[in-house]
Amino acid sequence: MDKTGRNGLRIGDCELDDFYERFQNLIKKHKQLLTHYNYEANLEKEIQEWFEAIDKIKTIPFINSEYFLKEALSNKKKVLAEGAQGTLLDVDFGTYPFVTSSNTISSGACNGLGVAPNKIKNVIGIFKAYCTRVGAGPFPTELKNNEGEMMAEKGNEFGSTTGRARRCGWIDLPALKYAININGVTELSMMKSDVLSGFQKIKVCIGYEYMGASIEYVPYDLNQKSIKPIYVELDGWPEDISQIKSKSEIPTAFKKYIDFLESELKTKISIISVGPDRSQTLFR
Repeated sequence: MDKTGRNGLRIGDCELDDFYERFQNLIKKHKQLLTHYNYEANLEKEIQEWFEAIDKIKTIPFINSEYFLKEALSNKKKVLAEGAQGTLLDVDFGTYPFVTSSNTISSGACNGLGVAPNKIKNVIGIFKAYCTRVGAGPFPTELKNNEGEMMAEKGNEFGSTTGRARRCGWIDLPALKYAININGVTELSMMKSDVLSGFQKIKVCIGYEYMGASIEYVPYDLNQKSIKPIYVELDGWPEDISQIKSKSEIPTAFKKYIDFLESELKTKISIISVGPDRSQTLFR
């Protein structure tokens, strides 16, 4: 709320002469808000530790990212920006209200770094060979059975920050197509393909049954309980693919899975991960 209320502190403010005054004004504002909840606390210790941390931060050189990146791009340098969290957690275009507090789609790189949209040349969409979600929110393809538990166990599906178990399910192509479209994805990278090894059959969601009709897009309110996934079933592969080193070693059933996804998504899957180590990566 401090940012949208236009009174929050920014990192560059800590170098200004009136930084402490700005900080005190913000403290005063928050204390006034907290009086509505009869909340009182002595935060002197935390404030002291916070200012000690600020002093350490001030020893690090600051840069204006918009100028720094403009110079890098002008000098033909390559710049890689990595986004965190999935498309459907975007505060504007995600499964609201089950979203995060920021823009997670590719255009967020422009806002976050100060880069012009026309400077972005390639957008690599990263997705898992199956679907996961942490916490509440719509998940049409969720598996609440042994298959879902198998995915979670093999994929070590626990939140990296919270440690919460992730919900698991089959891949959802309408959601993935939505992500490709809204991010302007130029190529795809499929992660955790090895987790699907050992499944006799693999399902792919190609659409939804929604309000008595079949649709192939993500509806405005994905939270509706009436949404049911429409599946195509493909053969699984028993082989352990975690040790393959080239695309020529890809099992036939796995190749058919890749080909089917590319055909439906109209986007090339140029990178395939078959394990947690960077060496377990195939380029196509």
